[in-house]
Amino acid sequence: MSKRNSQAAKSAARERLRVERERQAKREKVRRQAIVAGSIVAVLAIAGGIGYAVVQNNEPSKWDAAADAKVVAPANTSGTNGTTIVAGDSKTKNTIHLYEDARCPACASFEQTVGETVNKGMTDGDYKLSFTLGTFLDGNLGGDGSKNALSALGAALNVSTDAFLDYKTALYSTKYHPEETTDEFSKDSYLIKVADTVDALKGNKKFQDAVEKGTYDAWAMRMSKTFDSAKGVDSTPTIKINDKVIKNPSTVADWEKSLKDAGVTK
Repeated sequence: MSKRNSQAAKSAARERLRVERERQAKREKVRRQAIVAGSIVAVLAIAGGIGYAVVQNNEPSKWDAAADAKVVAPANTSGTNGTTIVAGDSKTKNTIHLYEDARCPACASFEQTVGETVNKGMTDGDYKLSFTLGTFLDGNLGGDGSKNALSALGAALNVSTDAFLDYKTALYSTKYHPEETTDEFSKDSYLIKVADTVDALKGNKKFQDAVEKGTYDAWAMRMSKTFDSAKGVDSTPTIKINDKVIKNPSTVADWEKSLKDAGVTK
């Protein structure tokens, strides 16, 4: 091979190498652009997801809306926004005032131990019963069970005070009262299931519709606000006899002694 031919071959080889390097450089550029584009898409997707979550979290819940909604007060209530509940036809001035939260285990214990005796005293005319119900455990534990149960109790109260009392007893019963860390009362289906054990509410379509549609949600929020502003109430249950807080009774004997000490006698 002549020197000239050798030089030509080298030049051709160098050109082929240059072209190949340019081709590889273009491929690498395209690859980098694809990676960058993919990363941008991923970042945007994550940001979008976070943004959506933030928006969702910042959107008012149905209970936030209920707090500002017009109140539909249940029948058998009185006072501002229907937040006064009184049961009993006795002419006596004696009043037992109970402050409770539907999810409260101590309230359930009180109901299971003394509730029947308390209700009997009202029926016998020894005193009237008054109720202020709160929802603070939803804030402490998370969930909506206290609020939802209170709304359902409003639906029961709209039927009658007896239906309200019987339903409250059922909700606090050993069979149906859930652990406070669970939120069974947030489920309308569970509240209706419990209601079906109460004669006045069993298969009661009007009651069921009120629970499912949240007819008394706004009322529940106003009742809860009344509970929060109640004087001398910092736990549940809080029991007042003629507006004086008593020590929570753990037995029927304790309850009867509290009544006697307060001058409430048969």
